[in-house]
Amino acid sequence: MDIRIQPKPLSGTVTPPPSKSMAHRAILASMLSGSEGLVPKSGWSQDILATNRCVAALKKGRFQGTLPQLDCGESGSTLRFLIPIALALAGGGVFTGHGHLMERPQKPYFDIFDKQGIFYKQSSGQLTVQGSLLPGEYRLPGNVSSQFVTGLLFALPLLPGDSVIQMTTPLESASYVDMTLDVLAQSGIQIENRNYEVFLIPGSQTYRAHTIKLEADWSQAGFWFAANALGSTVKILDLNRSSSQGDRVVADHYARLIQPGDVDIDVSGCPDLLPPLAVMASIRQGTTRFVNAARLRIKESDRLSTTAALLNALGGQAEEGPDSLTVHGMSAFTGGTVDGANDHRIVMAAAIAATRAISPVAILGAEAVNKSYPSFWDEYKRLGGVFNVL
Repeated sequence: MDIRIQPKPLSGTVTPPPSKSMAHRAILASMLSGSEGLVPKSGWSQDILATNRCVAALKKGRFQGTLPQLDCGESGSTLRFLIPIALALAGGGVFTGHGHLMERPQKPYFDIFDKQGIFYKQSSGQLTVQGSLLPGEYRLPGNVSSQFVTGLLFALPLLPGDSVIQMTTPLESASYVDMTLDVLAQSGIQIENRNYEVFLIPGSQTYRAHTIKLEADWSQAGFWFAANALGSTVKILDLNRSSSQGDRVVADHYARLIQPGDVDIDVSGCPDLLPPLAVMASIRQGTTRFVNAARLRIKESDRLSTTAALLNALGGQAEEGPDSLTVHGMSAFTGGTVDGANDHRIVMAAAIAATRAISPVAILGAEAVNKSYPSFWDEYKRLGGVFNVL
């Protein structure tokens, strides 16, 4: 679906959808406790539906005694969280995905599998893993993705002996691990965190069934913060200011970016915020450098490249470096056409940029928002946005 947006500021109130990061973790904790899990409902994102679908397939595979067939959609969290869980519960699984998902690096797991003698084969968009996780020491780099840490934190308490996760490099996106540890603690799982360098995990633990409240998603709220930075008046409801979601830092970054002057922002702990932050950085006095951003190259798109392309297509001034993005402020976007790159966050960032454009903005592949925020276009229209399908 391609759309054309007429430039217009937004106004009104909006409640972001439930946190996608929290929902993934709540579904897995619910499944591991033996409860029914979270029931899919209208409006849930494609990523959360993928986790629900895989949980159902994992239960079926265990019952039938076969390797479960796990379609992870385009969700990196679903894939990386479930790889060790499937090994612990069902002796492995056959994982498939769509888009660029199966191209994302899995080397931290493969290194573990080589050490433990676990079979794995990746070809033609499919990853098969088979074997048994063994309790013991697990060494992981901290600069690839915290998703590997989370997957193991969920799985290792189920093993018959104690385990240790040893970080071999400083852990980036530690706030996502905080979220995992919070859900695990609520589920009765004991893990000792030694300064994000070592995690001690007792074995033979049992998950306790309980209700996990899903907070509003700070990463999706980031787009409405960006709209306000560009001149809209959107009141964002139901955000937990003391949330364990790392993307709550968008409020602090927003406060910095609405002030003039040159700014450096480290996005190593909040990579999903780069697209809306870059849009904010475009409409201000000063130059903004987003640093420590190399991991953005292995998202749904190469987000350093596609964010720069988005801004420049609309008359902005942005240059990408190997692990950085530099954005020069200006008064308004000119308008133009943006390739959504099949990336939900690029599409939503372009839609927000359109609110401060001189002429219309066309977005190719606008349906990509369904990955994380299916109601985005309905909300955009309700807030006064004007667009038509091409």
